[in-house]
Amino acid sequence: MENTWQYRGTEPIKIKRYLQSLGMGHRLFNDIKNGAGELLVDHRPVRPTTKILPNQPLTIKVAPEMADPTVQVSHGPLQIAYEDANWLVIDKPAGLASVPGPTEQADTALNRVKGYLVAQKSVDLRPHLITRLDRFTSGLLLVAKHRVASSMISTQVESHAVKKEYRAIVSGHLPAAHGVIDQPILRVAGQAARVIDPAGQPAKTEYWVEQEKAGYSLVRLRLHSGRTHQIRVHLSWLGNPLVGDHLYGGDLSRSDHQALHATILAFTDPFTQAPVALTSPLPAALQTLWDQLA
Repeated sequence: MENTWQYRGTEPIKIKRYLQSLGMGHRLFNDIKNGAGELLVDHRPVRPTTKILPNQPLTIKVAPEMADPTVQVSHGPLQIAYEDANWLVIDKPAGLASVPGPTEQADTALNRVKGYLVAQKSVDLRPHLITRLDRFTSGLLLVAKHRVASSMISTQVESHAVKKEYRAIVSGHLPAAHGVIDQPILRVAGQAARVIDPAGQPAKTEYWVEQEKAGYSLVRLRLHSGRTHQIRVHLSWLGNPLVGDHLYGGDLSRSDHQALHATILAFTDPFTQAPVALTSPLPAALQTLWDQLA
């Protein structure tokens, strides 16, 4: 496969620095440098140390990735929210795991994406999940169709520039209409639940209360970090666990899984430099749950 960019700067720049400015990670650049790909300027092969001039096109060629034999193909349904040559955004239902694990190997979001690419006769059959959701959290999930896309988005992921917002139904009323929960989260060996602990990793969640009724709140949340179970841990610590969250003290009388939906996903496409912003409404089950609370 190949991708081309037109250099829009005003001064000559080394290829490595230019690709890094677009988001490319060190590993992919080094792989290309060491023979796993090819660099072309004005359609002519060049060395990695070459400088490109304003308005020159830079093309990278990378061989397709072989399919991972440990990831089985599933032809289960996918609800596709966005797709182009490099990206796939799916609207994952609650109950579908993101990746294979001890409880499910054959039918996860990753298995279904692989099955979709096989059906599309894609030359790249090793999709990369850029964002992940807990099994019982629904909503938007970003997939890179190939390793170049995965590498190019890595800087945005590391700097938390990929915008992720959620909506949730929680027990009780939050202490303010808007607030930030800034508490470190620690993984405890031998247990699934995370805890708030000064020894943990920094974690920040911003929230806005949208509606309140009957001892429950509908909340919008934005992640400013990406810890496992972050929203669930933070809301439980605040005293407002997600309805249906069996792991963090949620009200199980209303729902059999946590009432959490990834509703906004936004990033800058490193191939076009254009913004991509997607939204997903509350699924019918969560909307009905909220409407029926009394």
